[in-house]
Amino acid sequence: MLNDEICKLREKLNNSIINGEDYEKTYKISVELDELIAEYYKIELELENGKIKKTKKVAHKV
Repeated sequence: MLNDEICKLREKLNNSIINGEDYEKTYKISVELDELIAEYYKIELELENGKIKKTKKVAHKV
């Protein structure tokens, strides 16, 4: 699920920061995480407004 992907990517970002990895790599992970979070909130708003059904599953890549 999207929540799981967000958690995994957040952990990957944290590890990148802690390990002092290259800025470009850390930045790329951060942008990917931002995109997933934005998608999560978009889906939540659509659910709230009745635009999509709760059973709809969305596949994502990490």
